[in-house]
Amino acid sequence: MVAMLAALLAGVVFGWGLLVSGMAQPAKVLAFLDLAGAWDPSLMLVMAGAIAVASPAFALARRRRSSLLDLETKLPATGRIDRRLIGGSLLFGIGWGLVGLCPGPALVALGTGQAQALVFALAMLAGMGVFEWLERRAAR
Repeated sequence: MVAMLAALLAGVVFGWGLLVSGMAQPAKVLAFLDLAGAWDPSLMLVMAGAIAVASPAFALARRRRSSLLDLETKLPATGRIDRRLIGGSLLFGIGWGLVGLCPGPALVALGTGQAQALVFALAMLAGMGVFEWLERRAAR
């Protein structure tokens, strides 16, 4: 129960941060990505703040076997850069650049009733389904 409440609190704080920072506004994100036009660098501060908060937390998590709630910590086992990582990064970046949304902000935008967030979320779910289907076929 405590773990679920902690997860809920973390999700609310994360979602609130995305709303306050403007990350759930596709136009603001696209302005950040538009280096040749009307570039808006304000989201760089959001990203810098996130890195400043997350870096010490990940450093601490790497030294522990379990979380503060006594749950198993699940961190990436490898730092290997391969074709799958590069391909996934390219797809993520292209999608972010086309519509100004990525998964977290899309779910927040969906909660605010943005129609394009619904389209994005449905496409994201379809992509996840295709990935799972391809993974199962490859495992045979």
